[in-house]
Amino acid sequence: MSKVPFNPVSAADYLPVSKLRELQAERFKFIVRRAYDNVPFYKQRMDAMGVSPDDFKTLEDVRKFPFTIKTDLRDTYPFGLFASPMKDIVRLHASSGTTGKPIVVGYTNEDLAVWQHVMGRSLAAAGI
Repeated sequence: MSKVPFNPVSAADYLPVSKLRELQAERFKFIVRRAYDNVPFYKQRMDAMGVSPDDFKTLEDVRKFPFTIKTDLRDTYPFGLFASPMKDIVRLHASSGTTGKPIVVGYTNEDLAVWQHVMGRSLAAAGI
């Protein structure tokens, strides 16, 4: 088995600002749609604010959408903000809950792969 060396460089690291903004908008729209379609909490919150994923056109539109704050994470304890079915969750991380209810985050295999890549890029950028 051959080992493929880790390449910390991403094409996104070298995009012109205009292209980077387009990529950010595309990815944000995907996330908003996924949250709206898969997490009742976010659907209710967006509906209450009178916005839907279709209202997101540019990065400036991010102001129209609800932000998630720590109390949201606690109020939906333990699994209320998961966008993936429990059968796809392979790892859980939880805070200790010393200042209130613990905060639980679930990860799929894909999430873990992305996390590994991001951490590798971060360490490489730091010269480690």
